[in-house]
Amino acid sequence: MDIQRIEPSKRMSQAVTFGDMVYLAGQVASDTVGTGVTIQTQQILSEIDRLLAAAGSDKARILSATVYLADIATFAEMNAAWDAWVSPENPPARATVEAKLAAPEYLVEIVVVAARSR
Repeated sequence: MDIQRIEPSKRMSQAVTFGDMVYLAGQVASDTVGTGVTIQTQQILSEIDRLLAAAGSDKARILSATVYLADIATFAEMNAAWDAWVSPENPPARATVEAKLAAPEYLVEIVVVAARSR
């Protein structure tokens, strides 16, 4: 089986596939200026859709997700965006934790593991 690296850089790849599995790097919002948790979550979920498509998968095939929030008090705001996006017939296993993120402008980071469509 081959390993495919999607959008690799010197430090990391945005996604890696191996066999039928897709591993996404932690995704953060691309535009954080004046945005809150809901908007940042929507941006991240859009990026997850894009990366999964590039890997031959989609949100209905997500197996697990880990959501990191800079402030757990924003849990409901993140869930509002998540609930509007997630496949209701195929919700993944998910954990949500509070964590200090890489930069103060990041309010949310999401990591997913998915199966590829074959």
